[in-house]
Amino acid sequence: MVTHVAAETQGDERGALLAFLEEQRGGIRRALLGLTEEQARSRPSASELSLGGLLKHVAEVEQGWLARARQEPPEVHRDQSNWHECFRLTDDETVAGQLAYWERVAGETEKYIRSAPSLDDTFPLPPDPWFPPEGRVSLRWLCLHLIRETARHAGHADIIRESLDGKTAFELVALERRG
Repeated sequence: MVTHVAAETQGDERGALLAFLEEQRGGIRRALLGLTEEQARSRPSASELSLGGLLKHVAEVEQGWLARARQEPPEVHRDQSNWHECFRLTDDETVAGQLAYWERVAGETEKYIRSAPSLDDTFPLPPDPWFPPEGRVSLRWLCLHLIRETARHAGHADIIRESLDGKTAFELVALERRG
């Protein structure tokens, strides 16, 4: 974390964006600390959200946007027929497996963003009805979008975790530091 802070103070925009993204990823990872697979799969609120499902969703979304930026097909294709599967762990998926997948995706994201000639480089948006036709966005937009997406779900993760055992984000940071 110290390297990110140093990068930010030197005006390294990429480092700052990646540091903010990693900070939000940490919120979701911490929400899973010390939980059993059963707890990570449980849905303690009226919604269908579970911590394991949120983890899977943010990993898939990040990988999908990275694939779009690279103009490659995503590793997992989601449409109306299987969209619901990105918010829950299947029987053969585990929290550890999803964390490892997300770590790989995060590494690929960082490598791609750091190696791009410019954060102003653009790529086409998908042809979804909520995006402008033939719209394009920059790599800077991609970073900000991933920060926003991950932060939103980190907030959900905080609420779900508190519903499971009462542990707050502050307590989880302390737990993480103790190792």
